[in-house]
Amino acid sequence: MRRLPILLTAAAVALVPACTSDNETGSSSTTSATGTEARESADSAMADRLQESIDSLHGEIGFPGIVARVIGPEGEWTGTAGVAGVDDQRPPTPKDRTRIGSLTKTMTATAILQLWEDGRLELTDPIGKYVPGLPNGDIATLEQLATMSSGIPSYTFDQGFQQKLFADPDTPWTPEQLLDVVRGDPPNFAPGEKFEYSNSNYVALGLVVEQVGGQSLADYFQEFLFDPLGMSDTFLPADAAFPEPHLSGITEQGQPDGETADATNWNPSWGWAAGAVVSTIDDLQLWAKALGTGEVILSPATQQYRLESFNYDLPPATPERAYGFGWGVDRGWLEHTGELPGYNTYAGYLPASGTILVATVNSDIPSPDGTGPVTVVVDALKQDLG
Repeated sequence: MRRLPILLTAAAVALVPACTSDNETGSSSTTSATGTEARESADSAMADRLQESIDSLHGEIGFPGIVARVIGPEGEWTGTAGVAGVDDQRPPTPKDRTRIGSLTKTMTATAILQLWEDGRLELTDPIGKYVPGLPNGDIATLEQLATMSSGIPSYTFDQGFQQKLFADPDTPWTPEQLLDVVRGDPPNFAPGEKFEYSNSNYVALGLVVEQVGGQSLADYFQEFLFDPLGMSDTFLPADAAFPEPHLSGITEQGQPDGETADATNWNPSWGWAAGAVVSTIDDLQLWAKALGTGEVILSPATQQYRLESFNYDLPPATPERAYGFGWGVDRGWLEHTGELPGYNTYAGYLPASGTILVATVNSDIPSPDGTGPVTVVVDALKQDLG
């Protein structure tokens, strides 16, 4: 049975004049409009390069479909390749909903920063002040949870949890049930000693947002993140309901070797504040800009703190690649990826040029070298952008 590290992020591990389409392959490259606002199309040669990259990788890696968008100094490009699902042969679109996995963490972290900005909590508070019983709970701070340096083990790496999850992926999970998986376990290391990606950190931070914010995490996200930014198709689901239109995703996780499963309607509650949000490329474009600039969601001072939060000194970080307060930096790109069974998504912002790059793939099946499919695509698009 294949079991992969779920809800990981690549950052943690390390523009066209006219519409053309190919109904047989499902690939297209188009000028794009967000809502009712049409944007200037990008240079034709660059658009061709970007489209050729996703067409080529779609064939090489074999994921069902992809939607990608670039907005930068040279204009806007939106490209698609493949299909919306194995059993849904229509071309995917920027309005298709997708499960964004660990991009949810960028939202949970932003909520914590908003509450800090309002003086309602301190980033130096130990997590045990709000959520009892966790390893290192009396000494690991909210900041250390958000920057993945708490030493709290991730419930998603627990084999017993994985067996239960894949035995019945329709089962709903509560945040407390998720954290109970690691309660009583020893910490993996002393807080601040090193970097280690842990989904337990963000489930615990989600509970902090609910306690301090005085409302459900879903309602908090809606009121303070999604509505102010106009992200009308983004939400934290209460169950497995997945409104149309949406991408249908395939996975190898939890399956016998060589077999795949349709994970579209698996209950995402096991990801919650660490990975359960549903969104679209249209909305993620708005989120990537807000995340990269802080506009609307954070004050300039808080955004500057976040920009300075990258832990370059904690292994395995490098001078060019590190993790910070709910996001990563990779060669200048402020970014995060998200993986949930059936889905792999990316949102990034390059401050040097103000470029936005977002992409989603309806598969989490890695490439032959083990890299997530959206990471392979994004790396190629970044090279095309120069």
